[in-house]
Amino acid sequence: MYAAAAVSKVHPASARARDQIVLGVVGGSGLYAIEGLENTRSEAVETPFGPPSGAYTLGELAREGAPPLRCVFLPRHGKGHVLSPSEINYRANIHGFKQLGVTHLLSVSAVGSLDEAVAPGHMVLPDQFIDRTKARESSFFGAGCVAHVPFGEPTSPDFRALVGEAVRACAAGKTRVHEGGTCIVMEGPAFSTRAESELYRSWGAKVIGMTALPEAKLAREAEIAYALLAMSTDYDCWHQSEEAVTVDAVMAVMAANAELARASVAAVAARMPERCEALPWPRALEHAVVTAPEKIPAVTRQRLDLIVGHYLG
Repeated sequence: MYAAAAVSKVHPASARARDQIVLGVVGGSGLYAIEGLENTRSEAVETPFGPPSGAYTLGELAREGAPPLRCVFLPRHGKGHVLSPSEINYRANIHGFKQLGVTHLLSVSAVGSLDEAVAPGHMVLPDQFIDRTKARESSFFGAGCVAHVPFGEPTSPDFRALVGEAVRACAAGKTRVHEGGTCIVMEGPAFSTRAESELYRSWGAKVIGMTALPEAKLAREAEIAYALLAMSTDYDCWHQSEEAVTVDAVMAVMAANAELARASVAAVAARMPERCEALPWPRALEHAVVTAPEKIPAVTRQRLDLIVGHYLG
């Protein structure tokens, strides 16, 4: 698919080619499908960065009073949850979303709470991240092409606000929604020690998860708007009045919130405009490449074409 698009006159990463909104959803623990998708098909893609977590599900979500919205879904841990957070090929996943035309990516993820006010079952829309990962490829660039993207606001504010509005409407009378706050992203797969958990609390962090990075960084490099819908499943291990964090306890809360997560995705889709001019994706690479174009090796230029080829010419 990408090879055919790459030889067309309009570059597939350009604003002209990406003027219509396509919503991507990457599901974490507990969200393995999107309900209500119509005209669905499964598509496996190849990327220059290896295989994604699995085949993507493409379809449309019907919307009252508006045309159906194109959607692309991927379970980040693979079918059957076979990939640990450290084993996920984040670069391939994001590249696949870009190949399939995604302009806005909603990430749904389970997190632990570092804040007394964020109880298990609550929803959180973090606006900041602290990276504590250590074994992941976090950039498309390198091998002769250097780029530095702005990441001071790691989620897209307008998109996050739209997601917040949708989630609040779905959660009314059911659970609380917290907007903003810092998410620690740890390597995993083990949960935190109590000392680590207390350290993160001293930093003022609100929640802790294992998958938002480098996912958000790569989405920014791919010029895809990104927002995280985090579902609090436990109080991490700092809350000594609670039992120790277990997978069974986490999954029980996730199961209870699964319906709300699915409803939130549909509510987000219902609020999305048709065109990107009304909800732009970030032009993060417009001035980010510092390598002289003539110095970029041909093989690197080819590998990065879908990411930055529209700026390199």
